[in-house]
Amino acid sequence: MSVQLDIRLKRVNKIYHEEEIVIGYVVVESRSEVKHEGITLTMEGNVTMQLSSKNVGILEAFYSSAKPVLLTSSVIEIAKPGKLPPGRTEIPFEIPLKPRPNRTLYETYHGVFISIQYYLKCEMKRSLLNKDLQKILEFIMEYKNQKVDSKAIPVNFSITPESLQNVRYRKNMPNFVIKGRIDSTVCNIMQPFTGELCIEKCDAPIRSVELQLVRVETCGCSEGYSRDATEIQNIQIGEGDVCRNILIPIHMIFPRLFTCPTLVTNNFKIEFEVNVVVVFEDEHIITENFPIVIIRP
Repeated sequence: MSVQLDIRLKRVNKIYHEEEIVIGYVVVESRSEVKHEGITLTMEGNVTMQLSSKNVGILEAFYSSAKPVLLTSSVIEIAKPGKLPPGRTEIPFEIPLKPRPNRTLYETYHGVFISIQYYLKCEMKRSLLNKDLQKILEFIMEYKNQKVDSKAIPVNFSITPESLQNVRYRKNMPNFVIKGRIDSTVCNIMQPFTGELCIEKCDAPIRSVELQLVRVETCGCSEGYSRDATEIQNIQIGEGDVCRNILIPIHMIFPRLFTCPTLVTNNFKIEFEVNVVVVFEDEHIITENFPIVIIRP
C-alpha cells in the first residue's frame, strides 16, 4: 500500500515575512484507507555554520561552538490519531512566522560555510508495522522593512601597473590604463549592480574582461574565527582583445538564495565583494576589488 504525503503552500513563490501567517495544507493520497497515530507539522529556521578544511587544524575547539542557531521553532498537531479515507485528503494549516525569544529572523541564504534556512516538516506517525512518513518543504524568509541608509555611493577607479598590490614581477607587466565607475557600493538586492569600464591603453592583447561576485563568510567565537571568500558567479563583460577607449557597461543581477542583505552578528558575518578581472592572453590576471554592502530597502 503506497501512501503519498506532501506539503503545499498558498503562496506560489514561498516568500514570507516576519509576523506573517504561513498558510497551506498537507496532502495525503492513498488508494485505500490510511490508519495513523497523529499528524504533526513543525516549523523551524536555523543558521548552520561549518569550518573550511584549511582551518580545521587551527580551530578544532571551534566545533563545540558551531552548533546550529535556532531562530524559530513551533509544532502544531494538524490531525489526531485516526483514519483517513481512500483518495486525496487535504488538511489545512496556519502557523505564524515568529522568532524565538531573544532571536532575530534573518533572510534565507544558501552559502558554503553559512546557511540560513526555514522549512516545514510534516510527520505522520504510524503503527509499528508501517514506516512513519515524513515530508520537508523549504520556504523563503525576506525582510519586509529593513532600516538602512540606502544612499548611493559611487566609486571611480583607475587601474595601472603602479596601483596594483601583491605583484611579484612588476617589470614584466604590460603598460595599461583601465578606468571606470561603480554606480554604487551600497546595492539594492532587487536592482542590478551597474557601472562602466574603459580600457584606455593596454600594450598586451586581452583575452577576457570579467565581473566576479564573491561571498565572504566569517564564523567567529571565543576560540577564534574562520573567514573564507568563495565565488558566487562570474560573468564576462568583454570577450577577446576589446577595443580601446570604448565604454563597456557593467550590469549584474544578484542571484537569489546565494546572496542576501549584508549581515553582521556576534557569531557570524555574511559580506560581499565584487572583483573586476582582466585576463591577458599570456595568462596574466589583474584584479580590482570592491567591497559592497547589499541591502533590501
